[in-house]
Amino acid sequence: MPALATSDIIAVIGAGAMGAGIAQVAAQAGHPVRLYDNRDGAAQAGIDGVRRQLEKRVARGKMAQEEVEAIIARMTPAATLAELADSRLVVEAIVENLQVKRGVFAELEALCGPDTLLTSNTSSLSITSIAADLERPERVAGLHFFNPAPVMKLVEVISGLATDSEVAETLYATAAAWGKVPVHASSTPGFIVNRVARPFYAEGLRLMQEGAATPATLDALLRQAGGFRMGPFELMDLIGHDVNYAVTRSVFDAYYGDTRFEPSLVQQALVEAGRLGRKSGQGFYDYRDDAEPDAPDFAPAVEASLPPLVAEGQLGTIAPLVARAEAAGLEVVRRESISGEARLRLGGLTLALSDGRCATERARDEGLEALVLFDLCLDYANADAIALAASPGVDAEARTQATALFQRLGLDAAWLTDTPGLVVLRSVAMLANEAADAVLQGVCSAADGDRAMQAGLNYPRGPLAWADALGLAFVHRTLSHLQQSYGEERYRASFLLRRKALAEEPFHV
Repeated sequence: MPALATSDIIAVIGAGAMGAGIAQVAAQAGHPVRLYDNRDGAAQAGIDGVRRQLEKRVARGKMAQEEVEAIIARMTPAATLAELADSRLVVEAIVENLQVKRGVFAELEALCGPDTLLTSNTSSLSITSIAADLERPERVAGLHFFNPAPVMKLVEVISGLATDSEVAETLYATAAAWGKVPVHASSTPGFIVNRVARPFYAEGLRLMQEGAATPATLDALLRQAGGFRMGPFELMDLIGHDVNYAVTRSVFDAYYGDTRFEPSLVQQALVEAGRLGRKSGQGFYDYRDDAEPDAPDFAPAVEASLPPLVAEGQLGTIAPLVARAEAAGLEVVRRESISGEARLRLGGLTLALSDGRCATERARDEGLEALVLFDLCLDYANADAIALAASPGVDAEARTQATALFQRLGLDAAWLTDTPGLVVLRSVAMLANEAADAVLQGVCSAADGDRAMQAGLNYPRGPLAWADALGLAFVHRTLSHLQQSYGEERYRASFLLRRKALAEEPFHV
């Protein structure tokens, strides 16, 4: 289906930051826009706010004043809902209250023509439920922008149970014409992003609660090793714990208490204490003027005489680590392995990529006296930090040697308590698992799931593409080990991921 013509009128209901931002996007794309808010003067204030934001770009040399004037000229405040009657598309961006939204959509259906597309920017409410009482629910869909709407690329086009496929395709094409990255999603709790992202926060919170590492250390590892733009704790502080906790509770409740979405008591305590993050001055970090920034707990620099590094088996993902050792001038000996499994040996010490087991369990299972597990990195060639965990047989001298090895490779080493899956591997495996389940349940395609997480949350790689690169059998094995370690349904592998792992069939061909 083609996109809406730029001559078509776009109406936005709600002149807050999100509504005004959506209005700006439509006006910048060339549409006449009508902005309505039931608060006196709010619509004009929203337009004035858009002008101020655009004029900041003029001051930085990013936009011409003439362009600003043209955009603002296309934006008109509406005094009543009736003034939106001839709009081709209405985007509702008001309070997240189902009954209020239903009332607005009932009024819109009575006012607008049969060809008007009615959409909600809701981030958590069911499109099916919003449209349920309407005579023509097939023209209702979700058009979920991310904040700030003029900056963030992703738009989730959400189909309710009755949404006509042509409506969804028209919205998809229109969002693309507006310079956005649209994805299709079905109306299920959390849609794509707010559902698939839950493990990023949940696993960080659990690791912190279990004493594996501090928030600053976990954040640093997910940034410097995992390639994420922000770690979970700084991101939750930015979003606001009241908002993030409420979304988690909403998804958890909507899925009838599925433990995969279980909220954290740690975050609940922050909300109860009013420590909501940046906006309140305190969250996991202290943002007050006199506060000292928290530093990650990386191992101090050590010096140690290192024996030759023996690299065994098919190195695959970790091959760049060995290349870094050679580039650093270390003596590297390459050997075949009977099992083919990639391992590094440093004297009597074995080093291996985590597979979801804790080091203690894996050392026992594989008959190893001294084992150090290292974490996954997005790119071992360019990472500058790594998480490590040791089995009980690793003495102080062996720990020093392992620290010295990774430091020689240019990596800051963070020693965690012996925890299953460490940090990056555990987070990526759970993200991929949730994305796989979303695909299995028809929420989205694999391509749209990955696209949503990259465009909506700036993930360094789509979770399913990352799982493909690691090998689905390895990701499935990691999840199975996590479930075995904790004995919880939270870590159960998606049937789709398991099936594809068994068939050696990637998500992306």
